[in-house]
Amino acid sequence: MRIIKKILMARATAMLGDKLVKLAAGAILTVFVARMLGASELGVYSIVMAWSAFLVPLTSMGLNNIVVRQMVKHDNSHDAMTMLYSAISIRLALGLLGGSLMLLAFYLLYPSMFEGNTAIAIPTLFMLQAFFGFLLFEFYLNYQGTFRTVAYIKSAISLLSFGAKLALLYGGFGIASLLLLTGIEFFVVGIAQYLIYRRKHQPFKENEARWPGYHPRWFNLAQAKQLLKRSSWLWLSGIVSVIYLKIDIVMIGSIAGTEQAGIYAAASRLSELWYVFPATLAARYYPDMLKAHQQGWAHYFLKLRRFAIMFFCAAFSIAVVMSLSASWIISLLFGENFSAAVEVLRIHIWAGCFIFVRYLISQHLVITEQEPLSLLSHGIGAVLNVGLNLWLIPQMGIVGAAWATLISYAYASFFFLFLSSSTRKQLWQLITTRRADIN
Repeated sequence: MRIIKKILMARATAMLGDKLVKLAAGAILTVFVARMLGASELGVYSIVMAWSAFLVPLTSMGLNNIVVRQMVKHDNSHDAMTMLYSAISIRLALGLLGGSLMLLAFYLLYPSMFEGNTAIAIPTLFMLQAFFGFLLFEFYLNYQGTFRTVAYIKSAISLLSFGAKLALLYGGFGIASLLLLTGIEFFVVGIAQYLIYRRKHQPFKENEARWPGYHPRWFNLAQAKQLLKRSSWLWLSGIVSVIYLKIDIVMIGSIAGTEQAGIYAAASRLSELWYVFPATLAARYYPDMLKAHQQGWAHYFLKLRRFAIMFFCAAFSIAVVMSLSASWIISLLFGENFSAAVEVLRIHIWAGCFIFVRYLISQHLVITEQEPLSLLSHGIGAVLNVGLNLWLIPQMGIVGAAWATLISYAYASFFFLFLSSSTRKQLWQLITTRRADIN
């Protein structure tokens, strides 16, 4: 019992549990939408959610890790507070602006989707996504050592939302109801993150008072400019990253139709479900990597290598098992009408070998202040993905899109390291560093 309790209370387990609940709920919902509404409706839902994903880097502004890292450099508690609150104001404002622009672009490209209830659901989803800005409260709580409370409450909200979506599907409601509930979930999670922050956050320094609640009046223009200048590379990198991660669904919908987009979405959802592990663990291990870097290069490379081997072995094992069982899994979950998704899954799943390691590489680029390389890698990856999709989808359909994804992910996640002298040198150090090198 002690071991079980220790596992349940572990920080990484709590964070991973939150991500697993959310992604598992998304995967199960995909199955139900496919079974109850068909591939075409699943395609529509996937296209809207892909556009929603494009908003994430606009609202995050590359500030997630940067803000806390810059805050802890301050000796003055008030300066640290105004930096956090300024970053949140930036994210909220640009979230609303970005949502408005995204809504306009979506309307111009897909006017047919703005009919009936979706004309209400899509704008609500895009605008409420601005509350992603409150995620910075969670990042600050994580820095102070509060992981479990936020993770458990987010998991509970995800489960409630998931249950409501299934109930609506069984009640005969369509895609619009799912999109509307997703937008409401963004809002509720954001408010929950703020309320937990108000209850749980500790004084910035010992013997100091806790900070007052967030208010736009704490916005500091000088600090905002400093943060935006520091995060600009990560912001642009995030934008091109989400383009090369999500553009395939959008392009399939435009070139091959929403039904083919739905079949592809079924396979890609099963493949991307596994990305929760590296995303969560990399965020959990980021403080450990930062501390190791402060101790010296040998400490840092040994820890980074241990994490990289663990991440790659996990991804390789998953790819082998999923490739061998793809036909059975697709038939069981989606039925014979989705048989074309089998080959897509067998190709797409191998992209995970590169994506798993990329999460660590992204942390490495932040720690070593090489953010421009992150932008360069994602930029070329996005161009590769778009170009390969334009070439391969007309010739090979959704299988061509899967190959385009694998090739572009491989370059943007790993092989770009060989194009820069600094990363080539660091990669060699990563391979050759031994414990004897520690002073």
